[in-house]
Formats: sequence, structure tokens, C-alpha cells
Amino acid sequence: MPLREENMKMKIVVLDGYTENPGDLSWDGLTSCGELTVYDRTPAELTAERIGDAEAVYTNKTPITEEILDRCPGIRFIGTLATGYNVVDVKAAAERGIPVCNIPGYGTAAVAQFTMGLLLELCHHIGAHSESVKAGEWSACPDFCYWKFPQMELAGKTMGIIGYGSIGREVGRLAHAFGMRVLANARTRRPELETDWCSYAELDELFAQSDVISLHCPLFPETEGLINRDSIAKMKDGVLILNTARGPLIVEKDLREALDAGKVGGAALDVVSKEPIEPENPLLGAENIIFTPHIAWAPRESRQRLMDIAVENLRAFMRGTPVNVVNSPVSAHSDRR
Repeated sequence: MPLREENMKMKIVVLDGYTENPGDLSWDGLTSCGELTVYDRTPAELTAERIGDAEAVYTNKTPITEEILDRCPGIRFIGTLATGYNVVDVKAAAERGIPVCNIPGYGTAAVAQFTMGLLLELCHHIGAHSESVKAGEWSACPDFCYWKFPQMELAGKTMGIIGYGSIGREVGRLAHAFGMRVLANARTRRPELETDWCSYAELDELFAQSDVISLHCPLFPETEGLINRDSIAKMKDGVLILNTARGPLIVEKDLREALDAGKVGGAALDVVSKEPIEPENPLLGAENIIFTPHIAWAPRESRQRLMDIAVENLRAFMRGTPVNVVNSPVSAHSDRR
């Protein structure tokens, strides 16, 4: 029997809500669904205790393992405050009749915009030149201009995009606006997306022809370590590499070697293999690399869309018509208590 929103109030826990809402958004949508408790962050050892007898649980990066599910038998719904859901044991949840619902599509515009921002920074090093002027170097310069890094024009260059979903396609559209040709690689090809400026390519062709390679694919076993010593060897000398997807797509020690050798002309990463970045990360200290702390998704507008979808995911579950389900529970409304 469908669960009716009007006669059902749930006990809801958000395990790590700070990055989604550091105070500039409202949790009122979830509050309207039941009794809500929000934690900014949850250490792994406190996860089961904080979930307690909650029926709906939201997580961003706090793992929900099979052990947690066993210790918290009241869980009926799991929502991720992100598109990725690798922090949840979705198979174990499905076996217990628990739907896991993610947040698709909320960050398309933000991540694509950020990707192009990283690319423009690699092309012009605007921040470094601004700091140079502030340090007095322009005032002391005998010429009317100078540049501390080579400048690069994008028009006429080729952008290789690995992962041509909604974000990849938007990056392609923006790249085309800068006069770039686009080569796309995706598991599923959609012929209607090919144009006079965009075509699909196998990975080896993409590696060989691209001046810029931008990663927008999910992290699967087959994509982990996609950028490595062997694939870099197939790339153009001086290629630029962008990653706003998942850190483990890149073998970081191999990228460091390629940066040091000049094979890779520059890299801009919003994600790394382990976050927060560890002091021992081999990419720290490399020349011509830009890091940002996983913020491509973070504009307020993007986070508000995320919040709205998170609320609707729970309301749809309560109505008995769950949406954005990434696993296949035997019964979406199994009452295991």
C-alpha cells in the first residue's frame, strides 16, 4: 500500500549536512516531512549511534555500510546529498528493501562553468598575474606589459571530453563557444549529438588528438586510473588535463611524472584521490598545476537545487512512488522492524 505523505511523519537524520548547507540554505523542506536532526559532520564510529531508530537517512560522504544497516534496522530510505552514491552499500540496502536515492542533474551548469574557469586559468594564470601586480612587479617593469607564464588561445584547439553526460555535453557547448572542436567519449553514443564541431571518438583517438582533456565520467572499476602512464604516453605533448569528476580517475604519481617531464603542459584538479588532500600527495609541489578543494558543485544556486531534489526524493518515497533510485530494492517500503 502506498505511503501517504499526509498521514506519515518520519524520523529523519542528516549525517553530514555542513557542506550542502553551511548556513545559507534552509532545511525546512525536510522538516516538513518529519522530525529532523542535522549533524554538520559524523565520524564513522558515531554513524550507527546518530542514525539510531531513524527511518530516513541522508549522507554526503559518511559511509553507510552493511554493518551500519544491520545495526540500524529502522532505516527505510537512504538519500545521498550528491550525485555519487559509492559511500552507500547499495546492494546491501537493496537486499533489505531500502531504496537509495541520489541527486542527479543539480550541478550541471555550475560544474561546466567551473571546468571552463579552470581551463582559462591554465591558459592565462590570471590569479598569479594578479598577485604579481599586487607585489609591485608591474610598477617595476620597464615595459608596458609582461607575462610570467605562456599564454594560450583556445580557438582552433581540440577538447577531448571523457564522459558525455549532461555535464560533459555542457562543457562541450561552452568549449564550442570558445571556438574549440570537441571529441567525446562515452559508454553510450547518441548520434544526434554529433555535429560539425562535435564527434565521438575512441579513447586512443581522443588521447592522440586532444589539446585539452576534461574528465566527466563516473568512477567505476573500468575507469579507475584511466589517466595513467600508458594513456598519457598516447597524448599530445603539452596536453592540458582537467578533472572535476572523481580523483581516482587519475594515477597521481604518473601525472606528476608527466608534469615534471613537460609531457603534460598543465593540470587543473578540483578532486584528488583522497580528500581532503594529504600532505604526501605526489601532485603537491608540481609545476603548472592548479588545485581547488572540490568546489565545482558549490554555488548557492546549485546547492539549492540539490536541496529541492533531496526533499522531493523523500516526499516521493512517502507517496509510494520513489524517484532517482539507484538500486533495486525488493520492496521499496519494507518495514523491517
